[in-house]
Amino acid sequence: MATSIDYKLGAFAFPRGWFMIAEASEVGRDPLALHFFGKDFVLFRGESGRLVLLDAYCVHMGAHLGRGKSSSIVVQGQQIEGDSIRCPYHAWRYDANGQVDEIPNLPGPCPKSAKLHSYPVQEVLGAVMMWHDTEFGEPDFAPPALVEWDDPRWVNGTYDHLGVIPIHSQELLDNMADSNHFGPVHGVPPDYFSNEFRDHLYVQYQGGFRLEYNAYLRTSTFYTGPGLLISRQQIGEIHSIEFIFHTPLDDGSVKVWHNVVMRTDTDTPGDAERAAQRENQNAVLAAFAQDFDIWSSKAPATTIMVLKHERNLLLARAWYRQFFNPRENAAAVHAELNGKYPVAHLAAPDESAYI
Repeated sequence: MATSIDYKLGAFAFPRGWFMIAEASEVGRDPLALHFFGKDFVLFRGESGRLVLLDAYCVHMGAHLGRGKSSSIVVQGQQIEGDSIRCPYHAWRYDANGQVDEIPNLPGPCPKSAKLHSYPVQEVLGAVMMWHDTEFGEPDFAPPALVEWDDPRWVNGTYDHLGVIPIHSQELLDNMADSNHFGPVHGVPPDYFSNEFRDHLYVQYQGGFRLEYNAYLRTSTFYTGPGLLISRQQIGEIHSIEFIFHTPLDDGSVKVWHNVVMRTDTDTPGDAERAAQRENQNAVLAAFAQDFDIWSSKAPATTIMVLKHERNLLLARAWYRQFFNPRENAAAVHAELNGKYPVAHLAAPDESAYI
């Protein structure tokens, strides 16, 4: 299994950015034990509805805050108090900032050193997103948002939980610059293809004719940071938006989620529209599964034998490295890379081709 060191990504094993860690519907009053970025976390929703993400292990004697389900305070529903959580072992209470603020039978104040790290989390697009940063800085940018998610004319899908791929996330990012894989893998060689870098955003514009639909497919695909892909797609009269969200579990493996929202012709979608959305999502997922199949069985491409017309692969890897290095270096990456990069042998689209 290749790791970030093998790809020469930089100082950190894991990237900085917003990442999906759970579907919002999975998080209730019961704490959720999670493992990402080589660490264990506990995620819960406080009584106010606030989402709280903390390091998992109590500073007292190392109990996991999200496990120990047979403990009396857990069984009796006493573990969550307000927006705080009690350890199932000795009932030390951690507030939403990770500070221990109450210890049973302790006369006097709690030790200031009794503290766990608390991580920024937001509920976005039906998902729980965390800000991960090896330097523990505040978020540099916002997670993606879509007005369509709350538009009644659009039907939101449910997340496909695609499991874990034993491959580094670098390999997933390579797809964005790989114009030559569309024909062999998906059967749709692009008529046009272009990439663009805008600071923390990475964009792909491409389009080609789909014989099976007898219609032209256009896509405008964005990465917001290193783990959140959103792709606007139009094929004939069908407009949809695909989500591919992936988060490192350990250095060299990623967990992947998939979703699709689809536009309808009514403000009150019914069973027929929901069935059409699910059919569309299944079709889009089938195309993504072709990539998934390759990733699941390939050798790590820690280096690429890059052809002249594949320069965007190297540019994209340079863009990706900003998230594995101190944030103070990011501005230099933006200054060097920001701009549009068409593929030489494919006609670059004009602005009217973007959707």
